[in-house]
Amino acid sequence: MSTIQIKSPYVIFLGDIQDKTLAKTGAGLAKWCEPDVLGQVRLSNCKVDLNLADLTLEQALEQGAKSLVIGVAPVGGSIQASWLPTFVKALENGMDIINGLHTDLATIPDLVKAQSRGTGRVINVRQVTEEMPIATGRKRQGLRLLTVGTDCAVGKKYTALELTRALNAEHINATFRATGQTGIMIAGEGLPIDSVVSDFVSGAAELISPDNAADHWDIIEGQGSLFNPSFSAVSMGLLHGSQPDAIVLCHDVARERVSTCPGYPLPALQNCIDLHLQCARIVNPNVRCIGVSINTSSLEPRTRRAYLDKIQAELGLPCVDPLVDGCDALVTALFEQFHQPLGQLHAK
Repeated sequence: MSTIQIKSPYVIFLGDIQDKTLAKTGAGLAKWCEPDVLGQVRLSNCKVDLNLADLTLEQALEQGAKSLVIGVAPVGGSIQASWLPTFVKALENGMDIINGLHTDLATIPDLVKAQSRGTGRVINVRQVTEEMPIATGRKRQGLRLLTVGTDCAVGKKYTALELTRALNAEHINATFRATGQTGIMIAGEGLPIDSVVSDFVSGAAELISPDNAADHWDIIEGQGSLFNPSFSAVSMGLLHGSQPDAIVLCHDVARERVSTCPGYPLPALQNCIDLHLQCARIVNPNVRCIGVSINTSSLEPRTRRAYLDKIQAELGLPCVDPLVDGCDALVTALFEQFHQPLGQLHAK
């Protein structure tokens, strides 16, 4: 797997984006790596605010920033020409640029020249340089949970991170396995699964979660959705390569249509669970769904709990917003489903 060490402290570059859903990389780092984040750098017409200190590049340098992290992920992973002057200045002044986009910044002539004039370097997180194997389908030792979703950007990464933290708080051996650029930046290692050639996605997923102790849980960050025509291929490859013993379904209550294909409505939650289980049973007949994670940030506080209770009653599964409720209910459900009482695990 790839490893990355971001020189800190750093600032998050938001460019001139207009849609907050494109800033999930920056938002993730702001939440999970807060001590390392000095603030945000935005161009004049940027309409996205992560509630961080607004800094110019010069101010960031004065405050000791060592890296400029590209905090946006536009569809297709391309950059805008308007961003280049900031990148050039950062490199010339010794700042690294941490790039999670598909575009290889190290090949852009202006940035190549800037690197030659300064000590800053471009670090491409989303580039797969090692050769990937095809999947073997071999059942690996250890336990695996994959977060899956009704669509892209509905909380799969946050759920995996929160669940890992909750398991570790209970002294349960669990590891977050990053499969996207933001998760890799947070964890310091992982594999950008959507940059792998399609024939090798399942093989790459096997590498992400290798053999482990029998009672160890890999909590694998999901990508895309089987119901999103744009990205379903990577979702299926990750699902089969992960061979999950358990899944958690993730959903955003504010989302009604597929983000990249608005002509498609989102599936009913039960239908989404059923399809993921059907596909996962090809590689693990005993897989089960242990709960639902829902982003309720668009709901009023007084209606949020009622909504979650309603979904929980309909599905017969614990239903939480992990950023509000935590993941204790999912942890309990996980070990009830797998007949591993928490008390016995705590005694280990």
